Amino acid sequence: MRKLPRVLVVEDEPSIAELIAVNLRHNGFAPTVVFDGAAAQREVDAVLPDVILLDWMLPGESGAVLARQWRKHERTKTVPILMLTARSDESDKVQGLDAGADDYITKPFSTQELLARIRAVLRRRAPEIVNDSVQVGELALDAGTYRVTFRGSELKVGPTEFKLLHYLMKHAERVHTRGTLLDKVWGDHVFIEERTVDVHVKRLRESLGEASGMVETVRGAGYRLTAMNQTGKPAQGTPISAA
Repeated sequence: MRKLPRVLVVEDEPSIAELIAVNLRHNGFAPTVVFDGAAAQREVDAVLPDVILLDWMLPGESGAVLARQWRKHERTKTVPILMLTARSDESDKVQGLDAGADDYITKPFSTQELLARIRAVLRRRAPEIVNDSVQVGELALDAGTYRVTFRGSELKVGPTEFKLLHYLMKHAERVHTRGTLLDKVWGDHVFIEERTVDVHVKRLRESLGEASGMVETVRGAGYRLTAMNQTGKPAQGTPISAA
């Protein structure tokens, strides 16, 4: 029997929570509803969900605080989080994405859109079967072992950032628009805003440390990955190899 995807619904408005849960059950999901952050943490500790629908405004700790906490822990850092909120300003969306949310849904929302976004993050979570390796300058990525190294030292890179880096390295020295990156890295990007790319590029640079300068912003165009020379500055013409 097929296992139903577990969805943790963290929503302090009972009527909204019940509406979401009913629609999830009718569409092949197994929802669990909680009304505050403490209860959400207990559920996560007991059984790891496949996806979390997280209200921003909650009693006690906010959804943004919870998202940050979950992203810091090894066990929960890869669980997709969809932020549900009435806060619709761009600055709020950026704050939610920076906190660790994979998507940001403003209230009121249609149940069909919500279901489509849940399916999209679950599809994106499915690992791609790739076993190649690629090197740009002193930065190396091995998809088979899921390792990234720079000058021989291993770097810790999150799952989405790993896919983004993999694509940029496979197509180094080229400028990629945000739309192209959404299409090539995220796949189904119908419901994802281009601002999402900026957030993940920021996270990628933080993960790369000394190699962060290799990911360049091309004003008005997008992003490009380029090699660095021994001085730590971008170096044009550095050999790129892939296996």
